[in-house]
Amino acid sequence: MQQSDAILQTRGLTVYYGSKQAVSDITLDVARHRITAIIGPSGCGKSTLLRCFNRMNDLIPKSRITGQVLFEGRDLYSPTVDPTEIRYQIGMVFQRPNPFPKSIFDNVAFGPRINGFRGDLAELVESSLARAALWAEVKDRLTSSALALSGGQQQRLCIARALAVQPQVILMDEPCSSLDPIATLAIEDLMRELSADYSIVIVTHNMQQAARVSDYTTFLMGIENRGGQIIEYGETRLIFTNPKDERTEAYITGRFG
Repeated sequence: MQQSDAILQTRGLTVYYGSKQAVSDITLDVARHRITAIIGPSGCGKSTLLRCFNRMNDLIPKSRITGQVLFEGRDLYSPTVDPTEIRYQIGMVFQRPNPFPKSIFDNVAFGPRINGFRGDLAELVESSLARAALWAEVKDRLTSSALALSGGQQQRLCIARALAVQPQVILMDEPCSSLDPIATLAIEDLMRELSADYSIVIVTHNMQQAARVSDYTTFLMGIENRGGQIIEYGETRLIFTNPKDERTEAYITGRFG
């Protein structure tokens, strides 16, 4: 991948929580309109790296970074950058569905409303739900509580909520870990469809999922006293069929981790 194809980049990124290093010296390019998977053992810093891309780590006490995180070439950690604005452009879908205790309609409309959206809100809600493959299932009950939806529907609603503010990037932190296999496949199909228009970064422990949905894969591994580091990065088909590092092969084949 050429640098010009990257929408997000890190350069020498190191993240600390207090005196502890969570990830160390991460240099990575995230491809535009592709799905990038971040894999690795528990505690290696996958979610920490993901949260750096929209400054969610700012909300964690005593966290700090060195190095750079670039979005379209702009340093996300520059003093002139508004983190709230960044979170509209780089949306997040969390491990467990987290709909607001509001109606289905109001969940999707929430972000555009507080962002001062002046267009046709009903049309935006419909298009966002349709893009999240949920419109047909909820169009007759938009005023019903989002909490009454199934787990898989709630996660698609959260994706619709992220899409409604018209981001360029969608970050997904274990988005299927609490879902059944059928709902998981629905989310995976949705990710593939969305990657035509959005750049997606997904953290997953599921090797089969990473192999099925992603175009590129980053393997992180914790190094003693230094936090997570990239062991290998490349096209997913090569990572899973011909890894260059024996630690990568050991992890994806289940020999450790």
